[in-house]
Amino acid sequence: MTAALIAVAAVGLIVILVLFAAVKVAREYERGVIFRLGRLLPRPKGPGLFLLIPIVDRMVRVDLRTVTLNVPPQEVITKDNVPAKVNAVAYFRIVEPNAAIVQVEDFMSATSQIAQTTLRSVLGQHVLDELLS
Repeated sequence: MTAALIAVAAVGLIVILVLFAAVKVAREYERGVIFRLGRLLPRPKGPGLFLLIPIVDRMVRVDLRTVTLNVPPQEVITKDNVPAKVNAVAYFRIVEPNAAIVQVEDFMSATSQIAQTTLRSVLGQHVLDELLS
């Protein structure tokens, strides 16, 4: 009788732990990109309450809010061969959570690199007088 009660209690405890591991909550500005056995599910989950299959599903949280990215100061050579040092700020927002996670290894670093490259490219095509006016 006691052995059966202990077994039932153990099974009940395991079921409760599995349920706690399965229930996830995503905030309004978050989405959960779900991988089931390594395969990407077609639609991200959230916002709100949803269930994952423990051990089988893995979730990556993606923040959809606008991110302010400080671009490091850049040394630029203008079209008239004048060196200039420029600071910049880039704002970006993730629109496709699945693409941000699957198609780019580190989207924050990639965005920073493309912002620096574009800044140097665009400013290098202008004369210093155009930049100052």
